Order: sequence, then structure tokens, then C-alpha cells
Amino acid sequence: MILAQRNMLDSDQKGKLAMPSRVQREKRLVKAGLIVVTLAIAGIATSLAQESGSQASIVPRTKAGEPAVPQPKANIRVDVNTVLIPVTVTDPLGRVVTGLDQDVFEVSEDKVKQKIVSFGSEDAPLTVGIVFDTSGSMGPKLEKSRQSVAEFFKTANPEDEGFLVEFNDRPQLVTPLTHNLDEIRTRLTFTQSKGRTALLDGVLLALRTMKKAHNPRRALVVISDGGDNSSRYTESELKNFVKEADVQIYAIGIYEPYSARGRTPEELSGPGLLTDISEPTGGRHFIVENLNELPDVAAKIGIELRNQYVLGYSPTNQARDGKYRKVAVKIIQPRGLPALHAFWRTGYYAPTQ
Repeated sequence: MILAQRNMLDSDQKGKLAMPSRVQREKRLVKAGLIVVTLAIAGIATSLAQESGSQASIVPRTKAGEPAVPQPKANIRVDVNTVLIPVTVTDPLGRVVTGLDQDVFEVSEDKVKQKIVSFGSEDAPLTVGIVFDTSGSMGPKLEKSRQSVAEFFKTANPEDEGFLVEFNDRPQLVTPLTHNLDEIRTRLTFTQSKGRTALLDGVLLALRTMKKAHNPRRALVVISDGGDNSSRYTESELKNFVKEADVQIYAIGIYEPYSARGRTPEELSGPGLLTDISEPTGGRHFIVENLNELPDVAAKIGIELRNQYVLGYSPTNQARDGKYRKVAVKIIQPRGLPALHAFWRTGYYAPTQ
């Protein structure tokens, strides 16, 4: 009897000793499961953060032998039914002309005349990106350049939004998209000049940032004092990107006189570069040799953007072939007015779907 009781006790003790072992195994399994779930959630969160991050950046070139990363095409403000073309009209002195009627304008696409189905000149909300040169040569020009940005924003309306890209050796998005334009002015007060000039990369970063804009009307204002000498991307690559983007580009070039000594080949090519990337978009390139003119030029750009005509037409070519279509705008000279000049976007890519 005593032996039987002892055997029962021994059996109970073994059971009690075995029980913690099973619990521990179960706890370890639960813990392992929680770790797997946690890692999965962390991976999803990281992926979402990367997709929705507000900091834009230029995607580095791929090295030889590496697979190319496909880049998304810029959004084009056109569908199969209507193409919208902003047009600026100026007089011989470069002053903006307002109050013109629809019948003053003619539009053609690939040399085929189009019927204008909508016409307006309202001050619609605008998304504007400031592309600001902070290279070493900008030192004595920074103060007036800051003032020019402040003058430009005086024409803004409450629904506008903007961002700031600064560039020297490389570009940087220092103020992401915001409706508080004072953030951009404040950030510029701390800007210092140093390094070389990555102008092409700066404009490209701004165009990519513009894809997140909320307003259909979009423009860049580029302020620089010379050509490019530090970009990873080429002029032809930028021009192709500009051709696809639905963004007007205005450039303010602050140049030394042509007679000045010591101008580098890049500085000599600066005016041509800024002209080539701005005028095809319907924007303009303003040459400034007197720093005191900078704020007035920036204010003029702001006025132009607020006083554009928007011509809408339904293209006779309804093919969704993704091909580039050339657009031309002609002004039928009104009686009693001096010769007028028009600036407009010179083409667009047709949709593919």
C-alpha cells in the first residue's frame, strides 16, 4: 500500500515536472508566431512609408549591367475629348494683354485647324515649384534672389500650393508641397551659397515633385546664374522629361555681361539651356544683368500666370497612340492694338488608354 502510494506520488511529480515543459513549448510557439506577425506588419508599414514619403529624390542612374528601373511618365492634362492649352499674350513691350475674345485665337494640331470648344481666363489655383540656385557663384546674388521669390508670392491666392528645391552640387527638396508659402520664404532666409551647379538635376527633381501636386495648373520658377557643371543627367534627358510633363517653366537667368572675363563654357551656355527648357512649355526665359531688376521680373511672372487664356479643343485625331502632337496658336491681330505675341505649350503626348 505504501509502495503503491509512493508510486502514485512519483507519477504525479513526473506529471508536474513534464507540464511546465509543454507550457514552455507552447509559449515559445506563441512567441515565435507573434514575432512573425510583427515582422510582417513592420514590412508592410515600411513599404507604405516608402510609397507615401513626402521627400522626393532623384533616382540614381543604373550602372552598366544593372537592370534599368522603369520611370513613370508625367501626367498630361489631356484626355481623348479635350486638350487645354494655357496661352500668355504680350505686347511689343512685353506687357501682358488681357480682355481678348475667343475669336482672336486660332489653334492647330499637327497643322490641322481645331475648333475651340472652351475659353477662359480665370485665376485658377496654382501649384508652383521654386528651383533655387545656391551654388558658390550665387553669393552676392542671394539677397535679391530671395526678394524676387517674396515678390512672386505676392500674387498668390489662398488655394495655391508650393515647394522649394535648392541645388548646388546636388539638388534637395528642402520644403515639400505646402499651402503655407511663408515656409518657403522662411527657409530661403537661411540659404547659403557653396559648391557647383547641378541645374539639370534640380529641375528634374522639381518636375518629379510636381507629380504630387493637387492643382491642375502647375509651374516652375527657376532662379540661376549660369549653366550646369555638376548634374548626373544630361540636357537631352531633361528635355525629354520636360516634353512629357504638363508644367510651365519660367526661368530667371542672372548673368554677367558677355564682355566679362573669366566666364566658363557652362556659364556661356546657360542662357541657351534655360531658353530651351522653358519656352516649349509655354513659359519664358528672362535675362537679368542688373540685380535690382530681379524682384520686378519675378512679380511680372506672377502676373502672367494669373492672366493667362486657357483654350480648350477636341482634337480631330482621336487616336490613343501615345504619339507626340504639335500644337500651334495663332493670334488674329485685333484692330487698334499693337502687334501681339503669344506663348503656349508647343505640344503634348496623346493618351494610350
